[in-house]
Amino acid sequence: MKLLKVLIRPILLEEISKELRHHGVDCMMVFKGEGTGKYIDPTKEHGSLDFPAMHAELVKIEIAAHDKDASRIADIIQKKASTGTEGDGIIFISSIDEAIRIKDGTRGPGVFFY
Repeated sequence: MKLLKVLIRPILLEEISKELRHHGVDCMMVFKGEGTGKYIDPTKEHGSLDFPAMHAELVKIEIAAHDKDASRIADIIQKKASTGTEGDGIIFISSIDEAIRIKDGTRGPGVFFY
C-alpha cells in the first residue's frame, strides 16, 4: 500500500480531481495550506493574512493506493499539474504499514474505495 502526498497550485485542484475521477480514482483528502521554499512561483505576489511568514498558497492532496496503482496515479497528476515553471508542486510517495477501516475493522488494501 502507498500514500501519495501531492502539493499543487490551488487553481489546478479541480482539473486534477476531474482527471483522477476519469481514471477511477474517487477517494482523496484535500487540505488547503501555505508554504515557503524553492517551489514557490517567483512571478506571483506572496504573503498571507493567516500566516505572514509563508509565501505561497498550496493544496495538499492525499491518496491511499494499491502498490500497483501508485505510479499510474502519480503520472496522471504530474502530467495535469505541470506548467513547466517553479511552483508546479511535488509528489511524495511513501509506504503505508497498515490501513484499518474504523467502521468495521477491515485491515489492509481492502479499505480502499477507488
